[in-house]
Amino acid sequence: MVRATPEYLAARTSMMSLRAQALEQSMMAPQTYYASPQQPQQPVSTNKVNAKDIKPEAFTKPYLEFMTENPTVFHAVDYFKEKLDKSGYKELHSRDSWSGQIKPGGKYYTTRNGSSIIAWAVGKAYKPGNGLAMVAGHIDALTARLKPISTKPTHDGYVQLGIAQYAGALNSTWWDRDLSIGGRVIVKDPETGKTSTKIVKLDWPIARIPTLAPHFGIGMTGHNNQETEMTPIIGLDNSDLDSSSTASSEKPIGPKGSFVASQPPKLVKLIASELKIEDYSNILNWELELYDSQPAQVGGIDKEFIFAGRIDDKLCSWAAFMALLHARDDEDSGVIKLVALFDDEEIGSLLRQGARGNFLPIVIERTVEALVANTNTLYQNAFIGGTGLGPGLMGQTYANSFLVSSDVTHAAHPNFTQTNLTDHSPRLNVGVALCVDASAHMTTDSVSMAILDRVAELSGCVNQRHMIRNDSRSGGTVGPMLSSAMGVKAADVGIPQLSMHSIRATTGSLDPGLGVKFYKGFLDEWEKVDKEWRA
Repeated sequence: MVRATPEYLAARTSMMSLRAQALEQSMMAPQTYYASPQQPQQPVSTNKVNAKDIKPEAFTKPYLEFMTENPTVFHAVDYFKEKLDKSGYKELHSRDSWSGQIKPGGKYYTTRNGSSIIAWAVGKAYKPGNGLAMVAGHIDALTARLKPISTKPTHDGYVQLGIAQYAGALNSTWWDRDLSIGGRVIVKDPETGKTSTKIVKLDWPIARIPTLAPHFGIGMTGHNNQETEMTPIIGLDNSDLDSSSTASSEKPIGPKGSFVASQPPKLVKLIASELKIEDYSNILNWELELYDSQPAQVGGIDKEFIFAGRIDDKLCSWAAFMALLHARDDEDSGVIKLVALFDDEEIGSLLRQGARGNFLPIVIERTVEALVANTNTLYQNAFIGGTGLGPGLMGQTYANSFLVSSDVTHAAHPNFTQTNLTDHSPRLNVGVALCVDASAHMTTDSVSMAILDRVAELSGCVNQRHMIRNDSRSGGTVGPMLSSAMGVKAADVGIPQLSMHSIRATTGSLDPGLGVKFYKGFLDEWEKVDKEWRA
């Protein structure tokens, strides 16, 4: 592993101008992810490239595009599904039998609730009992969701929208932002009567939560009432000023008691227009949310920063997903490479699409069950009832596995240095950080740190360290809940960022690519490193 010594960091900093030139060139040119001219970009289905050859700057532009075009968790899952389909992955539906569908060398994915996704590639040399190299993270972010009845009374000519904060949203960073609306809509087909979901987003800001001018003496960064003082405005209606009998506010759409009758009429029409729905009553429900509409972009003198909304955590999750698509496809690989991206992490992961649900364990168990059924009878007869699946096999599988819990972490802050812990506050554009917590809010221990440092050594990566001060409060990740449920070895890894839980945050322009480089290194090298521990 390359150590992040002061000398190394100084040398790396001196190269940032050259990195910026390379970054600008990569954002203008067709995407080339690999450094070696002898190894041009190959289809991901037959990828043989090592992590050492990854060019971090080549991933900046794709990441910016992903962040701008996929503001909600539903859009993110749809994006990942499209990438997987194009890369030869097969979708498996949870209602269907997976027997006979999964084989060594195959690539698969499945979703839950349209807001969580798991994708995995089975090694061509897989045998029952072999382990998994797993990366797990979350793709939900702080947001403000429309209430079930989002229509609000008009005040002084302003049309307003009823919203509720998700996790810690509607904090002071939400004031005076250009907010748009997106999410999923439940639609009934008028011809077949079947119900389906459609995703939608508006490409311009239609909402704003206005501050009060300082002249009135009410602070905007204190404990403002989120119910009464942070209600967004979405339009104007001054019909009450007109005394003519024909002037009135727009009437509700749809029959009384219907869903659309409880929503702002103009918003219903707008969403229907975006989805090309003619009969408004075919909109049965929706899950819409506000999001910062400003595009993700690079910034800084040398374009060394990324400024974007929803970095926590569409950063580590995107990097892990890209790593899976670029993972090596070795003939002798005997492990399953898997990436799981969950919803609801910001609110405790307690729902079925969250990491505390059974989504990941059941996918692994069903995969192993299907794989055993496809092997010879020698393996099948070795386990309970000849089915090939039992606690012995699953215990062996989990014992041979490793989980990287992936979530953003706090970068060293230049203006609040009292919050930085010496030698434990990671920097931007250096590499991922191994996150440690003495009270076990993180899974990392001495063994898992040694394993991932070896991965970094093989992959040409720099592993930083992150730990909070004793007088600070630690956050949590999906790592402890998943590793304890399955009994797998684990470590917490994060890409550093500034302004966590702000509506708009900062990371390094190389950090998405550095994340891809590390996660790809883990997926490709875990099997080799694990064997070193058995020698």
